[in-house]
Amino acid sequence: MTRLNSIGLAAALLFAGAAQAATLKVSCSGLGQELALCKSAAEAWAGKTGNQVEVVSTPNDGSERLALYQQVLSAGSDKIDVFQIDVVWPGLLANHLVDLTPYAKGAEKNHFESMIANNTVRGKLVAMPWFTNAGLLFYRKDLLEKHGQKVPVTWDDLTASATRIQAAERQAGNDKMWGYVWQGRAYEGLTCDAFEWVASFGGGSIVDPSGKVTINNPAAVKALQTAAAWVGTISPKAVLNYGEEEARGVFQAGNAVYMRNWPYAWSLGQGADSPVKGKIGVAVLPKGGPDGRHAATLGGELLAVSKYSRNAALAADLVLYMTSAAVQKERALKASYNPTIGALYKDPDIVAANPFMGELYGTFTSAVGRPATVTASRYNQVSNEFWNAAHDVLSGRAKAPDALKRLDTTLNRLGRGGKWE
Repeated sequence: MTRLNSIGLAAALLFAGAAQAATLKVSCSGLGQELALCKSAAEAWAGKTGNQVEVVSTPNDGSERLALYQQVLSAGSDKIDVFQIDVVWPGLLANHLVDLTPYAKGAEKNHFESMIANNTVRGKLVAMPWFTNAGLLFYRKDLLEKHGQKVPVTWDDLTASATRIQAAERQAGNDKMWGYVWQGRAYEGLTCDAFEWVASFGGGSIVDPSGKVTINNPAAVKALQTAAAWVGTISPKAVLNYGEEEARGVFQAGNAVYMRNWPYAWSLGQGADSPVKGKIGVAVLPKGGPDGRHAATLGGELLAVSKYSRNAALAADLVLYMTSAAVQKERALKASYNPTIGALYKDPDIVAANPFMGELYGTFTSAVGRPATVTASRYNQVSNEFWNAAHDVLSGRAKAPDALKRLDTTLNRLGRGGKWE
């Protein structure tokens, strides 16, 4: 073969390789360290496969992100190949997502069964679990010890403890100290918090598994009345505009005794520049009372492939890589994101970096799911009505019995007597 022919063949091979390479676009939330870790994992996959990945940042607010996704997918757009989606969205978005079963080749069996069941819609695996979540109670170990307080078992315990410590710390000079911060803005985060309150008092799950609306009951009324009493006393009035990051900002600055948040807040609170490093404890959320229960809303994020992607097989390969055990371990170590692979909870490195993952393992495996499956495509409307009703009570615009009675009427109309499909 002549040198000219060799050059021509090399050029042809190079051209063929370039033609086969693709650029995938992945959407990621910017909450906490999610965006940075999403980028690093995607870039690692790109380096291994010779493809390119562009990471698209999306709103932290789940409601805004869902609206964006629905707009993109409803248009049949191929502008995003891989979507980071919330654990309650598979039923809403399933018609626009690829069935990952042929690509997973059994890998799904390594993940929590409950997560795989959640991600399976009409027999199709429309998303792979990326990390799981459950609401947790973060507290200042040093302040509880200083003021002789125990970790609260009930919401009444928390109210009393937060009131006492807040008053003492303010008297000592910290006029910015609050007893308890949480997610009170009218968005999906409030649905998660209020769902926990209601469940912890024995008030049910808004809509039961049979499709019956159950929210209008005395226990649910008590739950919302209890939370409303915190606003302006142990929680700032501004909590009505707090999302996860606003609550974390106050707590991590050293200005709150207790905080409700997701596990991601642990590694940030233990960061080298955190004023509360080494002072944080994590526990289950309180019960509604002696006869109540500890209830943590099931959360988590998934990765799904758009059926409008021009590179569905490559996108599925990226999803399988980013949800693998190796990547989930890295995320757990760097940012305290809970794995969805059960075996990783026995990994000594993970347990050492995140003691609460081992101690509260049962909290993550028994977290209560929002009524997304039974309400199917109407879940977003159900959640919207619920968080608005809760916000009306918290802000004093409505009394709990009146708000829940109206909510009951609205949801029964939406559900058409239990027929949500």
